[in-house]
Amino acid sequence: MRADRLLSILMLLQHRGRLTAAEIATELEVSKRTVLRDIEALSTSGVPVYTDRGRGGGISLIPGYRTDLTGLTLEETKALLSSGTGRIASPNFASAMRKVAAALPERHRVEASRASQRILVRPDGFAWPSPPEPHLVELQRAVIEGLRVRVLYSSRNANAAERTLDPIGLVYAGAHWYLLAVRDGTERTYRVSRIEELTVLTEPATRASEVDLESAFLVHWNSFRSSLPKVIVTCTIRDDAWETLSGKSLRILNHEVEPDGWSRSELEFAEESSAIRALWAVGPAAVVIAPQRIRDQLATRAAETAAGYSGSACAPFWALLT
Repeated sequence: MRADRLLSILMLLQHRGRLTAAEIATELEVSKRTVLRDIEALSTSGVPVYTDRGRGGGISLIPGYRTDLTGLTLEETKALLSSGTGRIASPNFASAMRKVAAALPERHRVEASRASQRILVRPDGFAWPSPPEPHLVELQRAVIEGLRVRVLYSSRNANAAERTLDPIGLVYAGAHWYLLAVRDGTERTYRVSRIEELTVLTEPATRASEVDLESAFLVHWNSFRSSLPKVIVTCTIRDDAWETLSGKSLRILNHEVEPDGWSRSELEFAEESSAIRALWAVGPAAVVIAPQRIRDQLATRAAETAAGYSGSACAPFWALLT
């Protein structure tokens, strides 16, 4: 709708300052001619917008002009701006973020900008309930304010040890929060739930002024996944479960379709526990042939589940009244 586009142009100019018609057109995915018509409409309606021609020119608002469209607090704005760091591929989301950023008072913009760059909730993070993280609030403060932290951290393969870290950013992915930080000059990733103690220091963190948090996190995430021992599962799969099961694997090594509605496949999983979870989720629609240890674990789990349903049902409620 044109009204929404006019508002988006106003928010862009208010938030970013001078822009060319081409830059606005690219942002809103319209033509330059459409942008120029919209600028004329804004001017006619009383918005103090003007155009400078020539090299270095562009479209801008009269200095000091602002329109406040929301009653969002700083904390609410920071939460919105960090939910995907603006990378959610939706024109509506992008439009909303422009309005949120433009409506924020000038004195809060720097802090909100830091939050949007330093805290990232990946789309897969929304699929899981968030467990309580006792140190998360203080970690967020340290990340946004750029302060060094001292932690007592328990890794997967070692006892808890004290570490001094320079926080880069926080990422929520899957079912966990992760801290991306520099330790002894090396960038590392730490699971927040494994931090047993946290002290936010007064000294500033040593870190780059700008960061592409999603790209940096994915480098570490992919490196971690590639270091895990892979497991190859040979199984028969019912056709209606194929897409679900294969989608949870790393690679499809072999897939032979049978005429009876089943197929025989070899799937590679990141680790044994991932394979067991994926196979258990499709139940009898998949039967493992190898390796034997996964067959045994699934069989044990199935037997324990069946035992819980064996025997007589619970006594009827009226029996409890006698």
